[in-house]
Amino acid sequence: MRNIERGFVLRKIFTPTLILFPPRVRGKLAHPFGGENFSAAHSCSARSPARPSLAGRSRLARSPLTHRTFSCFRLTPHRGGGNVLSPSPCARGLGGGGVIVVLMLILAGCATARDMGNLRGTGDLGVVVERASGTVQVVDTTTRAVLGQVAGLGDLSHATVVFSRDERYAYVFGRDGGLTQVDILSRRIVKRVLQSGNSIGGTISQDGRTIAAANYTPGGVKLFRSDTLEQVADIPAIGADGKPSKVVGLIAAPGGRFVYSLYDAGEIWMLDAQNPAHPVVHKFTGIGRQPYDGLITPNGRYYIAGLFGEDGMALLDLWHPERGVKRILDGYGKGTQRLPVYKMPHLEGWGFYGRYAFVPAVGHHEVLVIDTDTWHQAGAIPVHGQPVFVVGQPYSRYVWVNFAFPDNDTVQVIDVVTQRVVHELKPGKGVMFMEFTPRGENAWVSARDSDEVVVYDTGSLRPLAQLASRKPSGIFFTPRATRLGW
Repeated sequence: MRNIERGFVLRKIFTPTLILFPPRVRGKLAHPFGGENFSAAHSCSARSPARPSLAGRSRLARSPLTHRTFSCFRLTPHRGGGNVLSPSPCARGLGGGGVIVVLMLILAGCATARDMGNLRGTGDLGVVVERASGTVQVVDTTTRAVLGQVAGLGDLSHATVVFSRDERYAYVFGRDGGLTQVDILSRRIVKRVLQSGNSIGGTISQDGRTIAAANYTPGGVKLFRSDTLEQVADIPAIGADGKPSKVVGLIAAPGGRFVYSLYDAGEIWMLDAQNPAHPVVHKFTGIGRQPYDGLITPNGRYYIAGLFGEDGMALLDLWHPERGVKRILDGYGKGTQRLPVYKMPHLEGWGFYGRYAFVPAVGHHEVLVIDTDTWHQAGAIPVHGQPVFVVGQPYSRYVWVNFAFPDNDTVQVIDVVTQRVVHELKPGKGVMFMEFTPRGENAWVSARDSDEVVVYDTGSLRPLAQLASRKPSGIFFTPRATRLGW
C-alpha cells in the first residue's frame, strides 16, 4: 500500500516498522528544516519555525491525547536516508491495529497542519468588477494585489456587490438579472440564479439572512435566503396608477426592513421583512418625479431619494414613518441652466460630517452642502464637472468626488472645513468608482478606459500601486458587511 502526504512515502503500513522518506530537493533527500533527522509531525509543518527534535518525538506526540501512544514508538535513522518509526517494548501490545491508529493520527496531524497553514481572514479582501468580461477580481488590500479572478457572472455593465456577515461570500447583482453567490476565499461560484430580465442591484438584510434584489424588468423586489439563494418572496411594484414600475434605491434598514423607490410611479415603499416569506408593504405616494437612487443616513433614521425629474429630494423618517415623506432642497439650482446629464449621480457614500452632508447635484457642476438639522441647503461647492460619487474619506476632513463624461478623468478632493477643492488627481481615463480601506489610509480608484485600478496613499496622495484590470468599475471591500446602506 502506498500513500503520499506532502511528498512523504509511507510504506509497510501493516508491519510494526514505518519508514518515512522526506521529499527530494534538487535530487537530494532533505529535512524540511535543514537537519539530518526529523519527526513525523515536523514533516507536516514546513511553514512552522524550526524546532529541535525532542528525543525523536513530534509535537503531535507531545499532546496530552497522543503522548501515551506515541511514547511507544521511536524514530531512528534509516540507511536509505529517512527515519524509521520503530516500536518500543510497550508498543508490542498494540498489534497491527495499533499501528494503523498511529498512522491515522500522523496523517490527521499532517492534514491539520496543512489546513492551518492555508487559513486566512477575509477582513482585508474585496472584489473589483470587470464589467466587460463578466468577471470579478478578488483583491487583497493589505498587499495591494490581485489574488485571482472569478468568471461566469453574466452582464456586469451595472453591477452591485454585497457581502455575507462573515465576509466570506460576495453576492453579485448583474444587469442581466443574475444573482451570484461567490466564495471569495476559494474564488469560485457557489450558486447562481437568473432572477429577472433586468436588475439594477440589491442588498442584504440587517441580520444577513435575506438577500433582496431590485428589478427593472419586470419590476418589483424579490427576496432570497442568503445561504441557498432560494426565493422566498416576490413583491411586484405596481404604482398607484396601476402600472408596473422600475425599482431603484433599494436599501436595507434597521428592524428587518427594506426601503426602495419606484422610478416610474414616484413612490417610496417600506417593506417589513422580519418574516421574509410574508413581507408587509407600506407605501408612500406622490413623493416627486422619477426618484433615481436612495440612501440611508449613518444613524439609520432617514431614507432619502434623489429626484431626477425635478430638482429636490424626498425624505422619509424611518423612526416616524407615520409622518410621511417630506420634500427637501426643492428647486436647488433655481435660476441656473441645468446641463445635460450623461451619467446619473449616485447617493451611496455621501460624506456626513457633523451636521452637514455633501451630495452630488443633478445637472450642475456642484457638490451641495446640506444642513441635516434643518434639511436645508447650506452651500454649494463648484467642482470640475457633474459629480457622480461624493464619498467621505473615513476618519478625515475630506470628501472625494468623481465626474461624468466628458470630465471623467479627474478626481477632486474637498476639504469639508473650508468647503473648497484642495487637491485634484488624474488616475486615468473613465474613472468609475472610489473605495476606501476601512480606516481611510488608502483609496482605490477604478479607471475603466485605462484598464487599471490605482491605489493612493490618502495622506500624501501618492500612487502606491497600479493594478491591471479589464474595464474595472465597482470596487467593493468586505467591511461593507458591517454597515447598512453600503
